[in-house]
Amino acid sequence: MTSGDPSRIDVSILITTFRRPGHLSLVLESIALQRLRGTTIEIVVSDDGSGDETPHVVRAFATSSGIAVRYVTQPHDGFRLARARNAAARLARGDYLLFLDGDCMIPRHHVAAHMARRRRGTALLGYCARLTQEASRTLLPENLAIIDFGRLVTDRERRLLARRHRKAWWHAALRHPTKPRLAGGDFGVWRDDLMAVNGFDERFVGWGQEDDDLGLRLRGLGVRLESILDRTRSLHVWHETDPTATRRWRDGANVARLERRGRLTACRVGLVDRRAAAIHWGLPAAMPGTPIGGMISRHLSAAHLAAAAAPCEIDVAIAPGATTFSRPAECRLLLISAGHAIDPAALAAADQVAEVGDEASVARALDAAG
Repeated sequence: MTSGDPSRIDVSILITTFRRPGHLSLVLESIALQRLRGTTIEIVVSDDGSGDETPHVVRAFATSSGIAVRYVTQPHDGFRLARARNAAARLARGDYLLFLDGDCMIPRHHVAAHMARRRRGTALLGYCARLTQEASRTLLPENLAIIDFGRLVTDRERRLLARRHRKAWWHAALRHPTKPRLAGGDFGVWRDDLMAVNGFDERFVGWGQEDDDLGLRLRGLGVRLESILDRTRSLHVWHETDPTATRRWRDGANVARLERRGRLTACRVGLVDRRAAAIHWGLPAAMPGTPIGGMISRHLSAAHLAAAAAPCEIDVAIAPGATTFSRPAECRLLLISAGHAIDPAALAAADQVAEVGDEASVARALDAAG
C-alpha cells in the first residue's frame, strides 16, 4: 500500500468531516482500495468538533490499513469548513493535495488518475455523483472491495457529470475569468500553490463560497483550473441535507464576501494569519502630514511599503488629503475621516472604503482590507 521511499509522500488526501462517522468509514475504506502503483499516500482527517465516535473510526482504520493517518479536530462553533480544511493542509506532507468531503467515496483509480493528469501550474477539479438513498443504504465498509462503484451511479448522474465536464473544458479553452468553478469537496492542487494563496479564507463562516473564493485566488496566482471528470469522480453517499445549506447558490451567507472588490491573491486569514505587517502596502507620499496619515504610519510601522509607483497588494488613499491611488494594486483602499464629504471620483476608484476617526478604527480598517 505504501511502496517506495517511506519518507516521501506523493499525495496527501485531506478529508473534512462532521458527525457522520458511518460515511467517513466508507470514505476511508475506499481510499484503502486505491490502486496506487508505487504512489505513496497519507490521509489527514480534519473533524469540525463532531463529539461522537469519529476519532475511534479514524484510529481503528489507521491500525488496520497500514496507511499513515493523522487526525485533527477543532471546537465546533458553527459551520467553519474553511478552517477545518486549512487545519488538514497544515499537517499535510505530500507534494500534491487531494481534498475530499467526508461523505464522498472515491473509485479505485481515483488517486492514479490524478497522478497521471497532474502537472505544475494546474489544479484538477472533480465533482461527485450523488448516490440514491437506496444505493447508499446497502454500503458497508467491509463489502466495498466486492462492489462495482460504477453500477451505483445512475444514468442521470452520468449525464450531469458529462455535461459539467464539457462546460468546464469549454470555459478553460476560452480562458474564462471565473469558470470552471472549484468545488471544495473533490479537487487536487499542488501544495506549493495552496501555500502561495494562503489556503482557504477563514473569514468565510457559514455554508458555501469558500471554495469559489479559493478558485478565484488560484487563478490570480496564474494556476489553470481544469476538470478531471473525464477520468474520475467521487461518489456522494446519501444523507439528509445540511440545515445550513441554501437551495440556491446565490442565497448563501457568504455571497457578498465572495463578490467583493479588492480580493487579495494571498488571503489575510488562512493557513497563516497575515496581519498588517505581512502585507505589501502602497501609501501616498503626502500621508504623514494628515491626521489619518499619522495613525496609518504608526499602525504600519513594521510593514513592507512599496516604492512610488511600484506594485503592491493594498494601495491606500485618504480623505481629506491624498485621495488619488498611485500604483498598481490588488486592492485599492480609501480611508475617509468621519464626517468628511466623499469625493465621487475617489469613491468610484476605490475597491473598499472605510470611515475612520481614531486609532482603533484605523487599525480595524487596515486589518479588514482585502
